[in-house]
Amino acid sequence: MSKTLFERIIDREIPATLAHEDDRCVVIHDVAPQAPVHLLVIPRKVIPTLNDLTPADADLVGHLFLTAAAVMGRLGHADYRTVFNCGAGAQQTVFHLHLHVLAGRPFTWPPG
Repeated sequence: MSKTLFERIIDREIPATLAHEDDRCVVIHDVAPQAPVHLLVIPRKVIPTLNDLTPADADLVGHLFLTAAAVMGRLGHADYRTVFNCGAGAQQTVFHLHLHVLAGRPFTWPPG
């Protein structure tokens, strides 16, 4: 099976602007940002979608959120949005779980 785009970024085969990395995840700046700050928190473990999570992954998912909070704090943002897209119908384009973290503009619901 071929590597996902994010595996290639993690393996340094494709360049990315890193905001953080540790033994469990990397945080990169999105190349097509939807806000002034748009980060992706990507686990090193390949999990295609939220539907593929198991109870054993609970600690990892918690780590992704704690990492997002720490990185946003370092960047000076206390208000931000976090989003997981799950499946093609929800606009997931890379099937390697990743948490979007967006800040730097007002967010409304519904979007518009």
